[in-house]
Amino acid sequence: MNWAGKDFHEFKDHHQEARVFGYRVALAFLLVLVMFGLLVARYYKLQVVDHQDYVTRSDNNRIQLRPIPPNRGLIYDNHGELLADNRPSFTLSVVKERAGDLEKTIAQLSELVSIDERDVENFYKRLHQRRRPFEAVPLRYRLSEEEISRFSVNEFQFEGVEIEAQLMRYYPQAALFAHTLGYVGRINEHELSSFDEDTYRRYSGTHSIGKIGLEKFYESILLGEVGSENIETNAHGRVLRTLNTRDPEPGADLHLFLDVRLQQVAVKELDGRRGAVVAIDVNTGGVLAMVSAPSYDPNLFVSGISYADYRALNESRDLPLFNRAIQGQYPPGSTIKPVLGLAGLANGVVNFQTRISDPGYYQLETDERFYRDWKKGGHGTRVNLRQALMESCDVYFYDMAFRMGVDRMHAFGIQFGLGSKTAIDIPSERSGIWPSREWKRKTRGMHWFPGDSINVSIGQGDVLTTPLQLAVMTATIASRGRHLAPRLVRSIGDTETELQVVDEVQVNDIYWDYVISAMEGTVHDPRGTAYRVGRGAKYRSAGKTGTAQVVGIAQDAEYDSDTMDERHWDHALYIGFAPVENPQIALAVIVENGEHGGSAAGPIARKMFDEYLAPPSEAVQ
Repeated sequence: MNWAGKDFHEFKDHHQEARVFGYRVALAFLLVLVMFGLLVARYYKLQVVDHQDYVTRSDNNRIQLRPIPPNRGLIYDNHGELLADNRPSFTLSVVKERAGDLEKTIAQLSELVSIDERDVENFYKRLHQRRRPFEAVPLRYRLSEEEISRFSVNEFQFEGVEIEAQLMRYYPQAALFAHTLGYVGRINEHELSSFDEDTYRRYSGTHSIGKIGLEKFYESILLGEVGSENIETNAHGRVLRTLNTRDPEPGADLHLFLDVRLQQVAVKELDGRRGAVVAIDVNTGGVLAMVSAPSYDPNLFVSGISYADYRALNESRDLPLFNRAIQGQYPPGSTIKPVLGLAGLANGVVNFQTRISDPGYYQLETDERFYRDWKKGGHGTRVNLRQALMESCDVYFYDMAFRMGVDRMHAFGIQFGLGSKTAIDIPSERSGIWPSREWKRKTRGMHWFPGDSINVSIGQGDVLTTPLQLAVMTATIASRGRHLAPRLVRSIGDTETELQVVDEVQVNDIYWDYVISAMEGTVHDPRGTAYRVGRGAKYRSAGKTGTAQVVGIAQDAEYDSDTMDERHWDHALYIGFAPVENPQIALAVIVENGEHGGSAAGPIARKMFDEYLAPPSEAVQ
């Protein structure tokens, strides 16, 4: 067969080809239809279902809600002198989401602005704390004018880097009120993790929080309420305009009872020695002065204290960070004798005619130990309570305490605030110890012995008090039994704080007269242990000296400071109030290792009284 002449098309199956083609067209059409359906579905999701979400995201690229931190409330002394201020400061901040390579950015910034390793370390810590997207994170605080100028010239090179103007806390009196005011510091991770949503909102835009003292106790009042603003930005994050604003509410100002001049006198008279001074307004419970020495500059903590500075403060033997006024617990020594004298009279253990013989020691019938009087040879053969208070006769109080017993002493002392916190309006106060049978059984697992009562009678043994407690006790004596809670804040804004009566000590007026007269004699009678304190004063004051042992002295040994380390010397204490006829101010002074209350602590009290009671024209300027 000759195939050459046959046409090739005679062998093609056109129907099969048509069917294949039709299948392919149908498949292609179906594929196109499915793809189109998917496109429509995606379009519907984007434009209808997720429309609002993408509109919000788009607006966030150009419109942002930015918090406006409130101005922190100011703090003033009793005469309107500023103690805690807000001063403008410039901070170099970085927005992580816009800055790109952070390490490269920081390295380049270091060529313009001084940035040390600690700044970088703290920056990365803040970066990993809870924060909002596009929130600026501080890198360097307190830029100088020169640094601001250098950055401004080169700002165009740094995407996401900006200089923020902020108000930062400043304490004009520096170390003078450090322990009372406290300070603000940067919010740390621990504090941030404890915030609920509302607290986190209140602190948005704010980097600081009260750490100690009044700044911490009144944090919620001083903080204020955060505001906000809607701002429009360009692609580089630069603010183009402000769309609307809700103004922040500034924190309330605090007006204190504290007196700058009185505080300065106390610090000057301590003259570099370790100790504490607390002065109280007898009529209101307002704290007029609260000194703990040595002190420190709280401004160091505001933007972050350096490791070197903190280590120097923390490792100092003198403990400058320790608030001796409310945390220092000291044996009160003879300063509690007026309270125990009142207790003896009120309980009928002694009366105005009760007299004892003081050979210089006291001995219980069943005890071989001799309880020594501070005065070798004793105070005579007919010592009454007045003489015992004026001359601080230990033997009189040994005998009275033995006969009165711890139960009655304890019950009477707690009415004056001994052994409990005073409820002052700053945190971290300690309670001291006013021992009882139950206390010794719980803490020591032992019974109470007569010798324990003897030790308590002169403010030794297990007795511990804070300087603030002693000042409150003294004010209660001065007011003849009206025990007020001490207060630092006189008013919050225009609202006066409320006076709080803790207790009313019910004692016969003739007993108050007797004990207060004896305390007056301590200061103004030549036989009194504080006679040098009252000499030449234009007013009459009442007081009581005290000396507290720091280390125990063996029974057959004598106290000799020449053979001891200075830090083992006795503490010197003094309590007092003035004027006697109409008490206005009560105070407590302790000079660590000062040895003698009359010579070391008493003169400080005299200067304080002089300053507070002097006519305005004579007051120290």
